[in-house]
Amino acid sequence: MRLYLTALNPTDAVLDGFLPAAASLGLSATVLTDRPAEWPTDVPVTRCAVRDATAVVAAAASTRPVALLSNSDHLQEATAIAARGLGLPGKDPEAARLCKDKAASRRAIAAAGLDLVRTVTIDPHAAPEVPSGMFPAVVKPREGVASEDAYLVTEPAELVVRVAEIRSRRPEVALVVEEYLDGELRTFETLGDGTELADLGGWHTGLGPPPTFTEESLAWSPPDAQARAQLRERLDALGVGFGACHTEYVISAGRIRLIEVNYRLIGDRMDLILADLLGVPLFEYVIRLHLGEPLAALGLPDTVDRYARVEYVCADRSGRLVAAPGRLDTVHGDVRLGCHPLREVGRTAERTGTNRDYLAVLHGIGPDERTVRRSLAALRGGLQWTIVE
Repeated sequence: MRLYLTALNPTDAVLDGFLPAAASLGLSATVLTDRPAEWPTDVPVTRCAVRDATAVVAAAASTRPVALLSNSDHLQEATAIAARGLGLPGKDPEAARLCKDKAASRRAIAAAGLDLVRTVTIDPHAAPEVPSGMFPAVVKPREGVASEDAYLVTEPAELVVRVAEIRSRRPEVALVVEEYLDGELRTFETLGDGTELADLGGWHTGLGPPPTFTEESLAWSPPDAQARAQLRERLDALGVGFGACHTEYVISAGRIRLIEVNYRLIGDRMDLILADLLGVPLFEYVIRLHLGEPLAALGLPDTVDRYARVEYVCADRSGRLVAAPGRLDTVHGDVRLGCHPLREVGRTAERTGTNRDYLAVLHGIGPDERTVRRSLAALRGGLQWTIVE
């Protein structure tokens, strides 16, 4: 039985998550990608124009696959259309489109009467025209990911500068400018079978200094019942309900305000850490949903009696990484600790103010917040990263 995964670049989610999970389920997995040369030689890959649903169907149809899925923000809509064309379980293509298009997401939530976030779309090459009353605001690509090219702007002149800066790198990208939503950033993680939706929990995200939005830490902090109810209303308005979904939001005056909805697992190794925290084979569960199994068959835990904290080590300057710790998995008392490198020694990179600056991810899982924080601080204090400009 063959499973196809559509992907662009190699990611930990695919290499350390989905491929081993497929093997555990007795499935033969093939990665469909338009960048086959970038993948390890031991990964079965097939060249395919993965942004084109017709091409995906053509690449997979001859082997009569049992499942087709993607964990890429960029490929959810095309993969959903292809799965439907192959008669396989999958996400609603319209829901995938709405989640990817940040302006369309805002319109759908507003049309449902749930929230109105003032948003202006700036087409490629068009001048940024935004009412002065919208500031402070956030400018970002309409279909962007990973806080890349997302900036806080406080006045029209600053917006003009940021738009020009983004277009110098990405001239054909449509942008959105939306009112800044103040509040602590949080996440909501879900799994669904198209009928039922399960709440996996969520994280409290610590951000670096503005004007960028680098995620520097995440602490386990599941939403309460009131927040969960509001979040589900908003996901319903977008049509989200199948497979994995990662939602970012803030709470303002008791009201949920969405930042964005990523119709996939949480990224940057948080998916692997979440699986460890929950004590479940999370990637197998996602695959099983795409095989058509009901959510109730998965055996998700009702509660989580442990605490987790994740910290990203970020480059503080541009330059070449000349020294860094290797991978580390250890135990400190009741806390399981890990350090996973995200940038190889010898690589030169510009500092971007996004998660592209991550050098490593550290995490701790233990009985309570105080114990985990203390153990994680001890681990981090003994590690060092050196960048030469």
